[in-house]
Amino acid sequence: MLLDKQFMGDLEAHSVGQMLAATNTAVSDSAGYVAIEEVTGTLNGRTGSFKLQHYGLLNRGEQQLIITVIPDSGTDQLTGLNGSMTITVTEEEHLYNFMYTI
Repeated sequence: MLLDKQFMGDLEAHSVGQMLAATNTAVSDSAGYVAIEEVTGTLNGRTGSFKLQHYGLLNRGEQQLIITVIPDSGTDQLTGLNGSMTITVTEEEHLYNFMYTI
């Protein structure tokens, strides 16, 4: 699956990436995915880009999700960026919380 996202808020950015998922399991509430995406835009007034790595599991309905900035992937004013994201999924949207340091 190809990713094409827009972020709004402290992170004003566009991202593109690719995701690979395994959803056809013996238990309907079990699945897994991995993804890589490149984010380009502005983070609290700093411009540049960085890459995110995703690792997600759904184990009989229990979610484990890790989204991490790939080390040393920050460019321009985002050089040195470290951090992670959490996602809250609602029926209408995905809400991202980005904890980071530069």
